[in-house]
Amino acid sequence: MGKAGIASVVGLAALAWVAAAHAAHAEDAGRDFCADRPGKGSPPCVLDAGRFQAELGVADGAWSRGGGVLTDDTAFGALELRLGLTSTLEGQLSWTAHERIRQKDRASGAVSTVDGGGDVGLALRWSLRNPAGDGVSVALQPFVTTPTGAKGIGGDAWQGGVIVPISLPLNADWSLALSPELDARANADGSGRHAGFGGAVGIGRSFGPVALGVELWADRDQNPSGHVTSASFDLTAGWTPASAKDLQLDASAYVGLNRDTPDLEVAVGVAKRF
Repeated sequence: MGKAGIASVVGLAALAWVAAAHAAHAEDAGRDFCADRPGKGSPPCVLDAGRFQAELGVADGAWSRGGGVLTDDTAFGALELRLGLTSTLEGQLSWTAHERIRQKDRASGAVSTVDGGGDVGLALRWSLRNPAGDGVSVALQPFVTTPTGAKGIGGDAWQGGVIVPISLPLNADWSLALSPELDARANADGSGRHAGFGGAVGIGRSFGPVALGVELWADRDQNPSGHVTSASFDLTAGWTPASAKDLQLDASAYVGLNRDTPDLEVAVGVAKRF
């Protein structure tokens, strides 16, 4: 089956997932609204069984100006669908509708552009402690990405890993979040796989309907063709209107800390629980 066929199957599966979420009936356990957005880390909270949540990265832009190459990377429609399967387990499906990477060589003026849809990601989040995300909360999140993305955008191979989201209150106002990650990634030459690891650590505080966060993110890719370390300092903000407790609007900014990370990345998005 080609990439178009795989994408169609995944699309049908997503529609079935949404239908199942609307058809499911479960008692509302009263858990607070908790979105994966914004930020690069993953929270440990799990949806109530039968609840459905959609999160959309409306727009995301990253810019790099180092190494004699100007790179503009823009993405639109980064969709994540979440469905509560049990009181401690949820399923997730993610896909970016369109991404465009434009590179220009400063010396020669040559320009190259690739664009298209991204890979489809599938994940489970299993709560080990406090699935509502309150108190000390811990979860296990295995995931895989399918090679459905356009050439130059997707990973061109099945890849996967596991994230361990953790959150704990520091006091009545502040909280600490960690999300260590270990991956098996495809080698650049297409033969075999290698390890990748990293994660985010951050602190956050809510001011009424507004939640603000600061995090440090790092990633180490052990590709045999050359090891790469990326790191960023991140600022996040989310707003949940008092009249819409199941809705969040968010914005984030990521500042690169080395030359292997985009100099600046800005993103805006929305999350809605049904």
